[in-house]
Amino acid sequence: MTSETTWENPPAVRRQQILRETRSVAIVGASANPSRASNFVATYLLASTGYEVYFVNPNATEILGRPVHRSLAELPVVPDLVDVFRKPAELAGVLDEVLSLDPLPRTFWLQFGLFDTDLAGRAEEAGLEVVMDRCLKVEHARFAGGLHLAGFNTGVISSRRRG
Repeated sequence: MTSETTWENPPAVRRQQILRETRSVAIVGASANPSRASNFVATYLLASTGYEVYFVNPNATEILGRPVHRSLAELPVVPDLVDVFRKPAELAGVLDEVLSLDPLPRTFWLQFGLFDTDLAGRAEEAGLEVVMDRCLKVEHARFAGGLHLAGFNTGVISSRRRG
């Protein structure tokens, strides 16, 4: 695999296409704690998308009123996209779990702060599309028109002050 400085995420137009083609998402490392990023992303996906959203966390039983599965293998479907919120040291194990699914998910997505070119190489060699160090919520909102430069849709059309 190439070095970290030469590996690149798919271009924006491809990431947009990935999100358009996605029908189901598994959030690995989902948290019931509303202050955690995974909970914020899950809340957004449930409220603002048509995705089937599944939660994976061996230490929880319910998140946002939905059941939580102990592993990807316990999901009732193989998701199109696996969105990962885990520590860097745990990513290889998550990828192993993803690669054990049949059929394979289409996309292996690592949230902000998670970037590992060796892992990306393994995933790509197995046929997965890889997105790293990107937030699924931010990317979806960006392409759906709900993300302003300030990070959210302000509803302001003009920068002029009201008179």
